[in-house]
Amino acid sequence: MNGLGVSTEDINKRIAFCNYLSVAQIFLQDNFLLNRPLAFTDIKPRLLGHWGSCPGINIAYANLAARFPKMKFILGPGHGFPALQANLFFDGNLVDYYPEATPNLHGIEYICKGFSWPYGFPSHSSPMTPGVIAEGGELGYSLASAYGAALGRPDETVVVLIGDGELETATALGSLNLNRLLDTSRNGRVIPILHLNGYKISAPTIYSRCSERELMNLFRGFGYDPILVDGTNTNEFQLALSNLKPNSFIIMQTPKGYTGPKEVDGIKVEGNYAAHQVPLPNAKTDENQLKMLEKWLQSYNFKELYHEFAFED
Repeated sequence: MNGLGVSTEDINKRIAFCNYLSVAQIFLQDNFLLNRPLAFTDIKPRLLGHWGSCPGINIAYANLAARFPKMKFILGPGHGFPALQANLFFDGNLVDYYPEATPNLHGIEYICKGFSWPYGFPSHSSPMTPGVIAEGGELGYSLASAYGAALGRPDETVVVLIGDGELETATALGSLNLNRLLDTSRNGRVIPILHLNGYKISAPTIYSRCSERELMNLFRGFGYDPILVDGTNTNEFQLALSNLKPNSFIIMQTPKGYTGPKEVDGIKVEGNYAAHQVPLPNAKTDENQLKMLEKWLQSYNFKELYHEFAFED
């Protein structure tokens, strides 16, 4: 159990629920509970979106929401919007702004059909999303925004998830210096998390190729107390959150596209750049990829979780 009485099992179930919804938003236009075998007609005619960072976002969000339910969450890799929307849907935040996003099958159909679709939701975070102030493709501003959100708000807890590709930008690197300017007695608490999943759109990230010693010393040099966390281990993540110091900087390691397809057409996907966008681009027309998608979706046991979390039919 963590400090708020939420079990790690419940956190893992929430992660699986949101992972499913992330995949469903990218691929599905029907059969959202897999009540029958998946068919080509269930797949959107055009597949757009970014899967690779979604599982890491869901892991971070679920672990943080259990411990800091009133946190402000700032997302650097905004192209992982399906995950952000899945969590807003899960917590009931989305329905406050979009009445059709109800906690039932209709709401799931609404967010899935509307994702990356004309007059629906963009593939990236945008000002249409509750609380979003910048378009999700503009990487680099997340850490500076987090410190700005904490200024003059001593009771605020601001958590920021920074992509490892994003940290290569000059803006993100320069923002690391802001740690030294934060007076915690007059301003809120900022908890930075580097999402170290190893790859950007078509290449490895610089920081994933650093040794652990190099990475830890980098953040120590900026005045932080770095903590390396295996994001796939919820107990380890919760332990790290329970032992945070004023200047803690979490480095969360997860494979790119974690829990998705391992390999497609002879190309490694999970833990590789090939997971960045749509890992099964031919699921609409290729029988093998359709079966892979069905198996992938089934792995989350979504129908059981849907009822367990008291979502309505």
